Amino acid sequence: MSVHPARSARRSFLAGAAALAACPVAGAFGALQARFACAHTPAAAAASALVASPYGPIAPVEDETTGLPLVRLPRGFSYRSYGWTGDPMSDGQRTPGNHDGMGVIASQRAGASGGELVIVRNHERSMSTRPISAPSAPYDGAAAPDGTAAPGGGTTTLIWRDGNWISSLPSLSGTLANCAGGVTPWGTWLSCEEVLTDRSGVVGSNGARGRRHGYVFEVPADARQTSAQPIVGMGRFFHEAAAVDPATGHVYLTEDGPRVSGFYRFEPKVTRGAHGSLLEGGVLRMARLRGVRDQAALLAPSLGDRYTLDWVTLDNPDAEPVTLAAGTLPFIGAVTVSGCFNEGYGKGGARMSRGEGICCWNRRMYIVDTAAGRASADGVPGDGKGCVWQLDLDSQTLTCICAVPPGAANIGNNFDNITVSPKGGLLICEDGGAFQHNGQSVGVRLMGVASGGATFAFAQNNLVPDVLARAHALGKEIRGMPTPGSQIGGEFAGACFDPAGRVLFVNMYSIGATLAITGPFAAGPL
Repeated sequence: MSVHPARSARRSFLAGAAALAACPVAGAFGALQARFACAHTPAAAAASALVASPYGPIAPVEDETTGLPLVRLPRGFSYRSYGWTGDPMSDGQRTPGNHDGMGVIASQRAGASGGELVIVRNHERSMSTRPISAPSAPYDGAAAPDGTAAPGGGTTTLIWRDGNWISSLPSLSGTLANCAGGVTPWGTWLSCEEVLTDRSGVVGSNGARGRRHGYVFEVPADARQTSAQPIVGMGRFFHEAAAVDPATGHVYLTEDGPRVSGFYRFEPKVTRGAHGSLLEGGVLRMARLRGVRDQAALLAPSLGDRYTLDWVTLDNPDAEPVTLAAGTLPFIGAVTVSGCFNEGYGKGGARMSRGEGICCWNRRMYIVDTAAGRASADGVPGDGKGCVWQLDLDSQTLTCICAVPPGAANIGNNFDNITVSPKGGLLICEDGGAFQHNGQSVGVRLMGVASGGATFAFAQNNLVPDVLARAHALGKEIRGMPTPGSQIGGEFAGACFDPAGRVLFVNMYSIGATLAITGPFAAGPL
């Protein structure tokens, strides 16, 4: 009887986990993380589990800016909020909402207590009566025919200097649904549109003509140098996040189309990398599972599943979306897919559920699929609570290093953005909302990933009705007030560390606020 290559590899992976559990120094995320993981993870665990945090229990901590207990953190950690939705920016404009993906793109020494960091923040907005006005012309400045709204997405740029928030300015405008993105090795931010909207037939009330959306845009540290020019060669699809292999210049890209997501690699003509170099073009490819008949195998992985990737070339990265009839694809009805997915899957490309965050560290890519798995043991593949894949960039081996079992939202409730600390610790933002576990309401969390596939709760939102009412009394724009006794399902987003690993920046999406968290990160794997 033949053995499925992924299952065979899984046995090897789990055997390796058993060896790791007995070893004080080894592991996917470095010796320090392995040390903590070994204390909690059983040998050869068959599934991911929730373990005690190495940082200790979490409790409400007051924001040093507003005095509000917005977040639950371990003892010794503190934070300062900044740039709430509606707050004035440095140019007088009001801060746009829906704070999403984010990255630190520049760092320099600026004083005895630290330095200056440039941070770019996405705003996942659609049409808005209050669009962003950036220094450069908007990508799509066509107001709706009735003049009430225009594309409201884009980015803002924040400055953190010597432990304090300094300023914020708009840096990209006229885009839609800027979800996640990624930092480049040359110090820019790739902002990704998670839509396939076509406004090219729209003539706005201001006389401007609309444009097609679903692209990646590059944002440099100096907002005045943002061109608002789409990188068409990187494809038009439901873009989620991007990460660059610093050795090759290849850009890996995730797609968020439920059960119709590809995993992509853009191979640029200019491999050395510089602001604007990606606009010179390149080749876009879609991942394929080598030697595997079922290219939907990624929809419901088990911990330790392993595949080798190769790549199919896409001839038309700017292809139009395609509507597929019910029954065309297993596990899904009629659906509109991106032109990139349609071509790539037709050529044998692999199918993920919903690609989300991606980050790079030490020749590894870490990729989140937020809906991988099953809701129940006999449920439909691709309807689960998520997994994390590790891609070895040199061998192109893809391994499932964390997989939430059916019905185990306490282990992970729809993983989303992911980041890696300078010493290799993985931290994931959840976006599955608040849920009940053992009779208690659990809010949205920041989850650490330990060796052996385990997770631990590093932080949790504390957006209970009283806290939000107090925020509203301070003049903050608050939407989606929870009912008494409940907790708002406001997700964390855009988590990223400063280069020294001393500050964790993260967004609270629903209220629209950016936090700078400091504390004893050295006491654990982050």
